[in-house]
Amino acid sequence: MLEFWLRTAAIAVLAYLCGCFNGAVIVSKYILRDDVRKHGSGNAGLTNFFRTFGGPLTLLVLALDVVKAIVAVLAGGALANGFTPPLWNGVLGTYGKYWAALFCLLGHMFPCMFGFRGGKGILSGGTVLWMVDWRIGLVCWGLFLLLTILTRYVSLGSCCAGTAFPFVTWFFQRDLMMAALAAVIGGLILFQHRGNLQRLFSGTENKLSFHRKKGGT
Repeated sequence: MLEFWLRTAAIAVLAYLCGCFNGAVIVSKYILRDDVRKHGSGNAGLTNFFRTFGGPLTLLVLALDVVKAIVAVLAGGALANGFTPPLWNGVLGTYGKYWAALFCLLGHMFPCMFGFRGGKGILSGGTVLWMVDWRIGLVCWGLFLLLTILTRYVSLGSCCAGTAFPFVTWFFQRDLMMAALAAVIGGLILFQHRGNLQRLFSGTENKLSFHRKKGGT
């Protein structure tokens, strides 16, 4: 039992630290010398980075946030599966992935190394969907892309995908614990988008544009 709790804690710490490597903050603050959180929505995410700076460095932000999520979830699954002898017929590996996904997003949203001011978790969250189960990724990403394309509201697609995550998890996994972890992750995404939701309801939310705003650097 001690090994179980040690591995659980190790997954949480490792995944959180991976999540703390926020691509938008790292690229803007240390390469462009202009913290993205001082511009636009103040959010340390891919969308605000693109709207503020644009350019090929957006791809670097994307790569950093995708890779850290992949590393966190793979490490979580590996650590959870590393019991000798294996427990619960290997299902702990999937639990480990969900557990790692949760703490990776917590690190992305509330990075200790950047004053706990991070992003909204959409790119990293979208990555962990594929990592826990490609079928879940397919459904949630399909919903996100459909709504974003039809409405041009990234936040609407993001919130709907986050809301759908626990239900899609239950449909494919039929596991209450996994669905509960997915619900917490979805709830975090909605919490981080609370301002966007208010603007959506008031009709003042910004739509996706493939052009930088004037005044961006």
